[in-house]
Amino acid sequence: MKSMYLKVLSLLFLVVLAACKSDDGGDSSPEEDSNAGNNLALGVSAGDLLTGGNFQRMVIEFVYSEGFRPRQETIDAFRTFLNARVNKPGGIVFVETVIDPPAGAPFNATEIREIEANNRTQFNTDDTIAVYVFFSNGSAFGDTQTGFTLGTAYRNTSMVVYEKTLRDVSLDNPDFDLGRLEITTLNHEFGHILGLTNILGDDIHEDHEDGINRKHCIINDCLMYFEAQRSSREMLRQVFRNDEVPQLDELCIADLQAKGGK
Repeated sequence: MKSMYLKVLSLLFLVVLAACKSDDGGDSSPEEDSNAGNNLALGVSAGDLLTGGNFQRMVIEFVYSEGFRPRQETIDAFRTFLNARVNKPGGIVFVETVIDPPAGAPFNATEIREIEANNRTQFNTDDTIAVYVFFSNGSAFGDTQTGFTLGTAYRNTSMVVYEKTLRDVSLDNPDFDLGRLEITTLNHEFGHILGLTNILGDDIHEDHEDGINRKHCIINDCLMYFEAQRSSREMLRQVFRNDEVPQLDELCIADLQAKGGK
């Protein structure tokens, strides 16, 4: 797994975005089983997610334990984000799966995969592509008071949002709106699943990938921007200098459109 540790984001929302760990390369040799299509490297399913060619429909499975469900406004905003970027004539369906709280936090990458293996219920079918999102009841292994991970995209249709960390940050700092932390993290990590930025080295605007902090956009007000510095809770205040959730910049949108997105 390629790891990108949380860095400080120097503009607006960027601290939140940098809180994503490095996007995992997935399993290079997925087992030969009926669910192998959901066990591939990050970014390889971007075209299938963005277009209706192979899959007319998308199902998003939110998995969480009691007390860690994302806010309804987050779910609604994520639906809006998806509808603006993907072409699914059969629609986008959300499924919510409530599980017993996984033990053993903080969770390392292997444990996050094991949680998925034990709890994921939605997989690709003939006409539907499925995406799994775990809202974790625990933090990421390696977190400290000054460096912590908010989310990680680690397979072609798999990601984790460290919901407990988001809530702890919001609780400790009342100025940090939980809803905005959730949707910014969720959108950013899904952007990686869609192949941003230049995950597979095939984006049409390769020159906007950050040469130091790979797989992130160099445009400083883009959803996929990443600033390579160590983070602190104090820096999170820059996320809320206005009321806007960060958006994809024109270059990232064009890269998605080149793969069949809107």
